[in-house]
Amino acid sequence: MFDFSGKSVLVTGGSSGIGLAIASAFARSGAQVMAAGLASENGGPPPPARFSELDVTDGDAVSHLVSQIPALDFVVNAAGIISRDKEFEIDTFTRVIDVNLTGAMRVSMAAHAKLAQSGGAIVNIASMLTYFGGPRVPAYSASKGGIAQLTRSLAVAWANDGIRVNAIAPGWIATPLTKALREDAERSDQLLLRTPFRRWGNPDEVAGPVLFLCSEASSFITGAILPVDGGYSAA
Repeated sequence: MFDFSGKSVLVTGGSSGIGLAIASAFARSGAQVMAAGLASENGGPPPPARFSELDVTDGDAVSHLVSQIPALDFVVNAAGIISRDKEFEIDTFTRVIDVNLTGAMRVSMAAHAKLAQSGGAIVNIASMLTYFGGPRVPAYSASKGGIAQLTRSLAVAWANDGIRVNAIAPGWIATPLTKALREDAERSDQLLLRTPFRRWGNPDEVAGPVLFLCSEASSFITGAILPVDGGYSAA
């Protein structure tokens, strides 16, 4: 859909799920892609994308990785974890917030100078739980609510640097993070009954909007959270 030849992209959480789909889409569009994350069961990203092991809670590791990228046009903060029913334990709660929210801030801060040089863009990954409570996942829900406010705040703070900051809010997408929900027939049916398209989305359907938010077609968009949810939030 877009031509990103000559552009450089960092995708955290790029070893599986939505992050992998985004890294792959950028690679197909001609970009030089660094996919960073934890090694995945499927062996990591496809050959067009370079891969680096990265824990986004390690500030030194984040800074080192960004320093190794000569120039940077786009950052996609897709690293995320969820621990259903365990997030009421404070250590687990803190860990989820550290990965999903503080991790996005660490990466964004480390990349700020290079993005300012290129007039680049950041896309964060929010969620339907940015807007709705998650009774089994208080930390995940809080982190995604925080992602929306972080997105808006950095958009305002960094506009004078020429950096656009937006987010997408995926609906119910078939990824490893939603495997348990998809296997729970009763819960899955409840979600799909509210989703006008009556199906789970796939990660490639999330990648396209991310590329749009990094393209010149969105040059006057910043601070936006774009639902990619099959109509779930409209129902």
